Amino acid sequence: MKSDIVISQSADLAPITDIAAAAGIQPHELVPQGQYKAKLSHQLLKRASDAPQGKLVLVTAITPTPLGEGKTVTTIGLSQGLKAIGQKVMACIRQPSMGPVFGVKGGAAGGGYSQVAPMEEMNLHLTGDIHAVTAAHNLAAAAIDARAYHEQRHGDQFESRTGLPRLGVTAEGIVWNRVVDMNDRALRRIRIGLNEPGRTVNGLERESGFDISAASELMAILALAKDLGDLRKRLGQVVLAYDDQDQPVTAEQIGVAGAMAAILRDAAQPTLMQSLEGVPTLVHAGPFANIAHGNSSVIADRIALGLADVVVTEGGFGSDMGFEKACNIKARAAGRGPDAAVVVATLRGLKANSGRYDLRPGQPLPDALFQEDSEALVDGFANLKWHIDNARRYGVPVVVALNRFPDDSDAELAWLEERVRESGASVALSEAFAKGGEGAKSLAEAVMAALSEPADFRHLYELDQPLEAKLLTLAEVAYGGDGIELSELAKADIERLTVLGYGNLPLCMAKTPLSISHDPALKGVPSGFTIPIRGLRLCAGAGFVYALTGNVMTMPGLPERPAYLSIDIDEDGNITGIDE
Repeated sequence: MKSDIVISQSADLAPITDIAAAAGIQPHELVPQGQYKAKLSHQLLKRASDAPQGKLVLVTAITPTPLGEGKTVTTIGLSQGLKAIGQKVMACIRQPSMGPVFGVKGGAAGGGYSQVAPMEEMNLHLTGDIHAVTAAHNLAAAAIDARAYHEQRHGDQFESRTGLPRLGVTAEGIVWNRVVDMNDRALRRIRIGLNEPGRTVNGLERESGFDISAASELMAILALAKDLGDLRKRLGQVVLAYDDQDQPVTAEQIGVAGAMAAILRDAAQPTLMQSLEGVPTLVHAGPFANIAHGNSSVIADRIALGLADVVVTEGGFGSDMGFEKACNIKARAAGRGPDAAVVVATLRGLKANSGRYDLRPGQPLPDALFQEDSEALVDGFANLKWHIDNARRYGVPVVVALNRFPDDSDAELAWLEERVRESGASVALSEAFAKGGEGAKSLAEAVMAALSEPADFRHLYELDQPLEAKLLTLAEVAYGGDGIELSELAKADIERLTVLGYGNLPLCMAKTPLSISHDPALKGVPSGFTIPIRGLRLCAGAGFVYALTGNVMTMPGLPERPAYLSIDIDEDGNITGIDE
């Protein structure tokens, strides 16, 4: 079979104006960005929000493995399957960060005959939204450092000299790192403001660091804002520092929120692309699911739901990660939850989740994973069963998509289908990777049947619960653990955030995606564990509180053999190797 990029580059794509017209987008609502992509105007959002709303399908998966389960392939393949059976459908997915593209993941546009095209444009820059997030974030960083510098330099005369209120900002109180859209471990911890002895011309010396742009609170805001007005309001609420009285200092207070909004104005417009079979696909925002909420934007969903009968979107990693955050964070911001869930699984992925294999990134995969192994499959099915039960916990019907590979055992697939039905979920085989929409028709029909069932969507916890009670709910109900273990710092953070009035926010758990628990070594369906909470971090503009567990990094590093080694251009300027 051809490589993903060859399939994409040889596809007969329609002009983006034709894709828009078929979706019901009017010419004045489209801002073309070349032949195959375009921004969608804020006027379209207003029109779509007033239209009858379609159904929302949220794609999730089993606990991820180094083999890859094909969640984005399923998202795009399902949308193509729905189109093939006569449904008016759109897909909404996240924009990939260039850090993982050049680091370990390669492309993130789907694959085979179920991908968004042109895939190299999607994976590299697209229309610059992540660069806009980076610029707006770093403007705020420069602004708060400058404010602390000038307030300290002028002291009591600051107000008379500038006409601005003295906010009591100190270098020690600044909590806003800088960001860059690249994996660079050397930037995790740095010192800034270095000066010659006796001088401060370069600012105030302090310890700081960089996060990856996808981990920026502004990326979360871009994904959760309902419209431009909501975006502007949220930017003003971002806490950049704490003053000398330990009170929050916001972007609004230092006067930088308006300029941040100006930078992000066009980034707040989703990018319209197409699948290989012409399904309109909105690409917008790119928060990671291990350190953020891991879902594409509320704005993109609102536009798509007003234009299509069915909208297919996805949450990052397994149902304990992006799906949980979609239901407890994004659904609250959007004012609605999904109407059905699709859980993606593969035979080899379930065997990898059995705990019988020592799988490590960068190491060769054992041949046994690709052969019949009933014991490993039985053990691995427990992981799928857990994710089915977890998705049903939110009150929506569940369909399991079994991504089929050519060497899969028919007997094992039949056994797995029967076990899924016994668990109370629907199930369908999918060959979307190799056959596109034609290979996803059965899955599309199963999803339409699920959408005909009544959904009773519900959140896992109430916002008026104390932060510690919400943490306990996530640990015990969302992950199946025995409770939480709060560090002294975490206890102090909970008390401080509650006193400051932020105790009623939802929680965004920053944890490993490689296990339902906090420990990547605990495979399958672990039990008897407690979740260690080492600290909490406020994201007031995004409207949630981070809970930090384990050793989760907000700035990834490059591996020994990074993906960029395969990426190049040919003499005609065509990009190669992005899917290797």
